[in-house]
Amino acid sequence: MTINKTKILSLLTAGLLSVTIPTIASAGCVGTYSFSSCYDNSGNSYSVTRSGGSTFMTGYNYNTGSNWSQSSTSIGNTTFTRGLSSRGNSWSMTQTGNSIFGIDSYGNSFSSYD
Repeated sequence: MTINKTKILSLLTAGLLSVTIPTIASAGCVGTYSFSSCYDNSGNSYSVTRSGGSTFMTGYNYNTGSNWSQSSTSIGNTTFTRGLSSRGNSWSMTQTGNSIFGIDSYGNSFSSYD
């Protein structure tokens, strides 16, 4: 299945942002570039750890008690991202330049090649 790259990125990030930051204006973060802890006024929180070409994120939804995580590693112009959804399902995505492909947390493949 081929879909628009913007659609893919919005699908992947919309779930994370809607779970962790429903009100961007009231979110806050503390820490450094290497390690940040963020929260919003609904009690949701997430942490970001960066080291070299890798980023690791974990999040917690206060209302549901669910957690999610994702890690990204960049090698040259390719970024490999893997995650675990709040339902416990894994997903993965690889981006090289403008090409993106992967498998969502429902097991469906997606791709976009510009």
